[in-house]
Amino acid sequence: MELKLGFEARDEYLQLETYKGAMTLMKDVMLVKPGESVLITGDTSSDKRVMDAFAAAAYTIEAIPVTMAYATAPLSLLDPPEPVQAAAMECDVWVECAYQTVQHTASWQKVIKAGRVRYICLTGIDVDMLTRCVANVNYEAMVEFGEYLKATIEGTDKIEVKSANGTNLVAYEKGRKVRHSGQKATIKGYPFMLGGQISWCPVESTINGTLVLDGAIWPPADICKINEPIQLTLKDGVVTDIEGGKEAARLAEWMASFNDPASYRLAHYSLGFNPGVTAPTGRIVEDERVFGGIEFGIGSQGAAIMGEKWDAPSHTDGTIVKPTLIFDDVVFEQDGVYLDPKAREFCRKMGIPGYEE
Repeated sequence: MELKLGFEARDEYLQLETYKGAMTLMKDVMLVKPGESVLITGDTSSDKRVMDAFAAAAYTIEAIPVTMAYATAPLSLLDPPEPVQAAAMECDVWVECAYQTVQHTASWQKVIKAGRVRYICLTGIDVDMLTRCVANVNYEAMVEFGEYLKATIEGTDKIEVKSANGTNLVAYEKGRKVRHSGQKATIKGYPFMLGGQISWCPVESTINGTLVLDGAIWPPADICKINEPIQLTLKDGVVTDIEGGKEAARLAEWMASFNDPASYRLAHYSLGFNPGVTAPTGRIVEDERVFGGIEFGIGSQGAAIMGEKWDAPSHTDGTIVKPTLIFDDVVFEQDGVYLDPKAREFCRKMGIPGYEE
């Protein structure tokens, strides 16, 4: 099994930046308080330096950190070992760093449904990702931008997504709500994610057209960065055809292996806007946050998206790097560049190149 990791192995690499990022995430994002129990889990493909930094940051806040690591699973979406499941049920904050994520598994859903934990998925995070996506980012401004994007989508009905590669997807919101997954962890029993993403699903039966993925997709784990565009045809929110080269054939094979029609349902749209991610890396937590990009989930859909909810034996996320977004017939973003005046103000506030006045 080849893992798409990319971090420098030396312990001192980005050491100070790692400490800064860990403290930002624990104190300002997960809002850890003195006396809270903080569970930090990972597998043997996780960057231990990051896990240790999270534990040190939690301890500095006078919380009670516990780290747990286990053998890397052969696939994502497999339940973690039972001791991890038990610990997750009893903690206040759960920080998941495992490369093979457990999000959407039955045991994970049980933990979230219990309503105690504040969970964040940081699948495959290493010191480089922590530095670029947390330590070196104006996190407050990024969260504010996410709230603006959320409000914009919630005030839109017709959503069109296009791309130079041939995407032409149309859907309707009809009052659907938007999840800001990168917001601060103020809610118990809620799954949070790394900052720089909002997610939602238009009314499923209205999603029709062509979706051409050109950035990254994961799983299956043997694709990650896309070399040849993968074209999906969607009818009433369901993938009916997959075309392209070898990677498209691999995706089709992977989806068919579950022998479940729910694996073909389009589960969500997600906008990426983390300034620390400018191109796909092969690690999906980053890839779905490429600044100005859009990601689509296919398969299992949780209640947090606030659309329909359904279970499927699979979930994959695929991206378009430079989309054109048209909201109620007004171009909001063109080829990955925001045209909306308010969005451009936020870009300037975050120091994004190309948005200078």
